Amino acid sequence: TECEKEPGSLLWIFVMIGNIVRGMGETPIMPLGISYLEDFAKAENSPFYLACLHTATVIGPFLGLLLASFCAELFVDIGSVSADEITITATDARWVGAWWLGILICALLNLLVGIPFWFLPKSLVKEGETNEPEETSEKSLATLQENDKNETKQTMYDFIPFLKALFHNPVYMLFICITVLQFSAFDGMISFMPKYLEQQFGKSASDAIFLIGVYNLPVLCVGYFSGGLFMKKFKINIYQAANIAFWVSLLEYLLYFAAYWTVCDTSPVAGLTVSYQ
Repeated sequence: TECEKEPGSLLWIFVMIGNIVRGMGETPIMPLGISYLEDFAKAENSPFYLACLHTATVIGPFLGLLLASFCAELFVDIGSVSADEITITATDARWVGAWWLGILICALLNLLVGIPFWFLPKSLVKEGETNEPEETSEKSLATLQENDKNETKQTMYDFIPFLKALFHNPVYMLFICITVLQFSAFDGMISFMPKYLEQQFGKSASDAIFLIGVYNLPVLCVGYFSGGLFMKKFKINIYQAANIAFWVSLLEYLLYFAAYWTVCDTSPVAGLTVSYQ
């Protein structure tokens, strides 16, 4: 008898490495982008600019879900298999969409969008201030470069003590815990809601992804943008913003808690909920 060899592939390693590289490129955008706005924007305008930044981070996943919905309707072997040879539809459990197509499209778009970052200036004039003279002597330029090197070394030496101080800050740690809980709930919804819609309501994978994007992400965009306008108009300080965030989050959790009373009937599954007879 011939030995049976289980099918396997190591191509998932390339996908994992691609996600790691993508994360390395995307991670600096939020901390460095926020610092960039805080340094070169007026204090009363920075909340609005931050709201625009967060709104853009939500519009991206929304467009990505629309793209994923479109790709999920295409068969995984599109281009190599004729449409007449496909005997199953998108609602069939055996259907596999063209998941790789969205990755290629997004990779090309990321490459094109990243090109303008090479032409950004190293420094900008703070909003509302006049341009300083560009004439700088070589001596002053050398002094500035030396100060930058000293600041970099000092930052490296102070990093560990500063990190320990942050970990002992109760307000910072509480904010970290709240952020982890919020993102865990959101990621859980993104991960499991499509399968729930497929099993409970008979939707295809493309329809489930489309519904999640349409019903959830535009509301987040409105919330980010309106919150930034609200802080800019009424000049909300940090203490007031923390109070508003607390009460709004409490209201959000109470509304989510009401979902416990929203119960749907279990779909009949042969061998699980009903007999084969």
